[in-house]
Amino acid sequence: MCALRINLLQKISSQVQTATVLAQRAYHEKVIDHYENPRNVGTLDKKSTTVGTGLVGAPACGDVMRLQIEVDDDGKITDAKFKTFGCGSAIASSSLATEWIKGMNIDKASTLKNTDIAKELSLPPVKLHCSMLAEDAIKAAIKDYKVKNQPKE
Repeated sequence: MCALRINLLQKISSQVQTATVLAQRAYHEKVIDHYENPRNVGTLDKKSTTVGTGLVGAPACGDVMRLQIEVDDDGKITDAKFKTFGCGSAIASSSLATEWIKGMNIDKASTLKNTDIAKELSLPPVKLHCSMLAEDAIKAAIKDYKVKNQPKE
């Protein structure tokens, strides 16, 4: 009976190791890196006029992404933060996007395309919606910033 249990535990352990290897193969190493070591996680003061907040979601998969930018007087993004509820590809897309837009002018950041993010992370077609969310979140954050800073009439 004891030998049967040991044999069963060895089989389960082997199956878990195989599943772990297969899961890692499903994601490109850049996705795994951004997922395991996300950059710029956090929040900025959404009440500040120098901060724009974009909140977007994909109802089909349940991913929700909040991306915030802090902009200086010259229109340069000085900081970016995100919080994402979703899969590894969504978290990696958010993390990469915040890295890329830091230091950019908001006009330049608004031209960033989801295809650039997807290509950098080697996202498969089934995960392209994650990079689309990142693009949408950037645009929403820029829009929020611009609305906050419209001249008062």
